[in-house]
Amino acid sequence: MNALFDLAAIGIGPATLLMFGLLVLLLLTGMPLAFVTLLVALVFALGGYGSMAVGLITSRIYTFVNSFVFVSVPMFVLMAAMLDRSGVARDLFDALKLIGGRIRGGVAVQTIFVSVILAAMSGIIGGEIVLLGLIALPQMLRQGYNRKLAIGVICAGGSLGAMIPPSIVLIIYGLTANVSIGDLFTASFVPGFMLATFYVIYVLIMSYFVDGTAPVPDREHVPTAEKLRLLKGLILPIMVVIFVLGSIYLGIASVTEASAVGVAGVALSAIIRGEFTWPFLRDSAMQTLATVGMIVWIGIGATALVGVYNLMGGIHFVGGLLTGISDNPTVIVLVMMAILFVLGAFLDWVGIALLTMPIFVPIIKTLGLDPVWFGVLFCMNMQISFLSPPFGPAAFYLKSVAPADISLGDIFSSLLPFIGLQILAVAVMIFFPGIAMY
Repeated sequence: MNALFDLAAIGIGPATLLMFGLLVLLLLTGMPLAFVTLLVALVFALGGYGSMAVGLITSRIYTFVNSFVFVSVPMFVLMAAMLDRSGVARDLFDALKLIGGRIRGGVAVQTIFVSVILAAMSGIIGGEIVLLGLIALPQMLRQGYNRKLAIGVICAGGSLGAMIPPSIVLIIYGLTANVSIGDLFTASFVPGFMLATFYVIYVLIMSYFVDGTAPVPDREHVPTAEKLRLLKGLILPIMVVIFVLGSIYLGIASVTEASAVGVAGVALSAIIRGEFTWPFLRDSAMQTLATVGMIVWIGIGATALVGVYNLMGGIHFVGGLLTGISDNPTVIVLVMMAILFVLGAFLDWVGIALLTMPIFVPIIKTLGLDPVWFGVLFCMNMQISFLSPPFGPAAFYLKSVAPADISLGDIFSSLLPFIGLQILAVAVMIFFPGIAMY
């Protein structure tokens, strides 16, 4: 099959606008992103280069799905699916009452701590927000917490799985940018906890200095036997975190091997708790299949589109545009962050990573900047996208379990202070890269 039109005659600039316009038009029809990107890739490949270009698309797709590290994605998703169905999160929340019950705003603070531990166990969002929406939101509303603070804490805390290892976002970035995922996990550890600390500080300031934000804590005496019972809820989750992250950081296991250790640890926890049944395993596997299937299809479409755009010379074109903006690398990074911020309001993070990182990462390397540091920046930016209107997924996850009188508008307005904290964290990371590159 011969080419139907001459891309060289059209020019890379108009061709880029045409490709982007076709993407937007098809997305507005409601077609899934995975099929939109694959369809546009086929249109430009077959139309501009003929049937010979199909080999390029298939070879790039094969390279993407053939990576050994990619096996860790379904394993970590399976961990999260099993956590969703177990009582681990509820036990964690109850155990941390021993700390949270002593300070004003304690329930909100312990919700953030639970979010951090759950993030370190699974590495994805969605399930965490739903779990905390069922466990923590009713308790905070019943105790008289400011509704906006309660909503914001659950959505922002539940999204920490994108930042704290073993983050699926970091794994996809590492695969796309050809960067060591172990290095990414190490680099993101401190920034992830820094962001969680920003949330805690904000909660404490609001609780102690703004009237009506949080109730005065009820310091009731807890018997020693009850304390020991509650503390047992910390043992299994912390052991899973230690085995998964410890095996990676100590060089005992690769990321893929550690993901298998994590699945075994969560399964063992469910067995010990008497929760490991056939419906438990079947539902967890079906949820994993649906999630990973979505990631793979988006990856196939985005990889094909980037391959065709690279064949057109588009990556060099966009690189020239970005590097021509300024001689200052920081300005170029800020422009990239702005582009990711806008895309994050409309597209899924998987598509954003696979569409933009093959373009952005070579520029970062050309500027002499560290792609590992940029990967942490990217994850922080995606944190913002999880909360940003109009399509921030965190809001929709919480809406599915929130009381009927809480609207999506209420949720999105509650997230604005936390989006501000996330933007602050991105700025800190840009101007103080040593936080990640310690």
